[in-house]
Amino acid sequence: MAFHFQRSYPPDVEGHMWHCFPSLSEKDRRRYAAVEAVKLGHGGITYLTNVFGCSAELIEHGLQDLHQLPHDPTGKRIRQPGGGKKRPKPHSPR
Repeated sequence: MAFHFQRSYPPDVEGHMWHCFPSLSEKDRRRYAAVEAVKLGHGGITYLTNVFGCSAELIEHGLQDLHQLPHDPTGKRIRQPGGGKKRPKPHSPR
């Protein structure tokens, strides 16, 4: 039998959360989602993956981040846009 989360935020609150989420840095998105998941309890991660459109791994990583606070080894480092691995260029047909 599949688990169905019984509690949810009102649609207007979900909308505010959804609009706020992409404006945060990568680290802040993880931590924000993790704090919300802790507040919701059992089933919260699954519910929030649907609200935010993110992966469960992102929220689980955020939970690990929360356990390291206030002694965060990464400090205030934030990945800059475009700072990750570059995508390969498509090959043109000859």
